[in-house]
Amino acid sequence: MGMTGRRRDEIQTGLRVAIVLKQDQRTGRTVEGVVKEVLTRSATHPHGIKVRLNDGRVGRVARVIGDEEPGGNG
Repeated sequence: MGMTGRRRDEIQTGLRVAIVLKQDQRTGRTVEGVVKEVLTRSATHPHGIKVRLNDGRVGRVARVIGDEEPGGNG
């Protein structure tokens, strides 16, 4: 998968992603979760599209992992 998370049309609810939380921007540490809501309004963002995960954490997408369900159509 070549999706970097910088284009809004690559990100949708239910997608499993790795995000960088605001407090981890300097280190680049990522956490994984499932997208609940896409927060960035523009079509692209150089630092990644901002999303809210199902658990409420907010951050910028570092990379797309795949579908929420293992063994999905991805």
